[in-house]
Amino acid sequence: KRLALPPSRVMTPQPMGGARGQAEDIRIEAEQILKIKRQLVGLYSTMTGQTQERIEADLDRDKFMSAEEALEYGLIDRIITSIDNAADA
Repeated sequence: KRLALPPSRVMTPQPMGGARGQAEDIRIEAEQILKIKRQLVGLYSTMTGQTQERIEADLDRDKFMSAEEALEYGLIDRIITSIDNAADA
């Protein structure tokens, strides 16, 4: 189960790197970042039910969501509002 507290903030990060050096090194790192992004898009799409197109667009920048927004998006399954509610997880 994917849970969050009401005041939680959930972020989907954009894949990033810090390539420096020779052009070939930068190219290799860029390929790896794009590979990671493709993997993330597939995973997020499967886990959330969102289209791959939407996930790709949302991963272009870090996306911050409230617990309610994350629930609607499909990143979490439930918002914990009490100790009893958490025990049911």
